[in-house]
Amino acid sequence: MDKRLVITIGRQCGSGGRRIGQMLAEQLGIKCYDKEILNRAAKESGLAAELFETHDEKPTSSFLYSLVMDTYSLGYTSSSYMDMPINHKIFLAQFDTIKKLASEESCIIVGRCADYALSDDPNAFSVFITGDDEDKIRRIMETNNIEANKAKDIMIKTDKKRSSYYNYYSSKRWADSRSYDLTINSTTLGLEGSVELIKTFAKIKGLL
Repeated sequence: MDKRLVITIGRQCGSGGRRIGQMLAEQLGIKCYDKEILNRAAKESGLAAELFETHDEKPTSSFLYSLVMDTYSLGYTSSSYMDMPINHKIFLAQFDTIKKLASEESCIIVGRCADYALSDDPNAFSVFITGDDEDKIRRIMETNNIEANKAKDIMIKTDKKRSSYYNYYSSKRWADSRSYDLTINSTTLGLEGSVELIKTFAKIKGLL
């Protein structure tokens, strides 16, 4: 690739968003980062990796959002950062890691408010993957080898968790088409069709 390209992917549970990101990365010859972000953020922040796993994309306890972002602008050495609840430290560490990673290489980043972290990056654009409930439940059943009622429960709880996390830390609304550059229904296009549409979008943006 001639220029840096970063694609962030938000996704509903069972929509195949993570797989679409992996397929896209394979075709473009770049890396797809999902949970790998957690390990990198842990190493760069000095916080324990287990803490990132525990708090991964989970809604926060009530705490002033402005304090979080004020602390980010001041840096980690400030006393307010030291006194901050661990879930906010983890969010800021991921926020930093995502921005650093995107500045260094072309990549796909799945979840974790990456679109918000990179909202000012001219070489990044955001995608949200949705799908019909029946199709999403079927995919969750196949992936986890479970019954439909259990798959539906996982889908609802996971999306609720992701929505709460995104809505709290970003200034946008999760799954709202206005929050993203491109929204795709993977049931309509399929995984391969979704990948092709994202590549076409990147070409139109002049990034491919």
